[in-house]
Amino acid sequence: MENENGKSKLPFVVAITGASGAIYGLRLLQFLLSSGQPVDLLLSKAAQRVMKEEHDLILEGDVESLLLSYLKLPKAVPLKLHPLNDYGASVASGSYRTRGMVVLPCSLGTLGALAAGLTENLIHRAAAVTLKERRKLMIVVREMPFGHIQLKNMLALSEAGAIVSCASPGFYHRPETVQDQVDFVVGRVLDQFDFDNQLFKRWKEDSRPIVQEKKVGQ
Repeated sequence: MENENGKSKLPFVVAITGASGAIYGLRLLQFLLSSGQPVDLLLSKAAQRVMKEEHDLILEGDVESLLLSYLKLPKAVPLKLHPLNDYGASVASGSYRTRGMVVLPCSLGTLGALAAGLTENLIHRAAAVTLKERRKLMIVVREMPFGHIQLKNMLALSEAGAIVSCASPGFYHRPETVQDQVDFVVGRVLDQFDFDNQLFKRWKEDSRPIVQEKKVGQ
């Protein structure tokens, strides 16, 4: 995959963990792949359980094909799904160059593991590699309220160089649907990695965005 200058696009690492709000990760994945952005996907077992509960999406067997079908994307999109026990995967090495990594949504268990520097699965390892290589790592937590331990973990990750956020939709863009709120959060995530997008109406823009591609679940 090449960009406008004829250079290969660096892959982007997306991790979806077992917090409520799987729709955020699915919508991000849909947007990136539909725009031709190569994605290395890390999907926890708990995330698959959440997708079943929140979207009736059962990922058994050929998980990659089932995901693409649900997102209404062709099989030719640049997606690589990595098993979480594969420590020989590309994303486990710092020499594998990426555009960065986002954990969306990030469960409190994953938050704690990343803050402690644990590498119990490939999500943890890929995040640790992203931090040590000084690449952008964004953690998007979907939880309320936060206890003292979770706040300390978020501070530890921020001090280590990660971007820490909550999945907090705005309202100044006058959302009309749940999808508007999802796109607001996903659009703000994309902004942090300089992905051009018009998923939401920005402050002081004159009109709402017109998004043509299919949304998650449509």
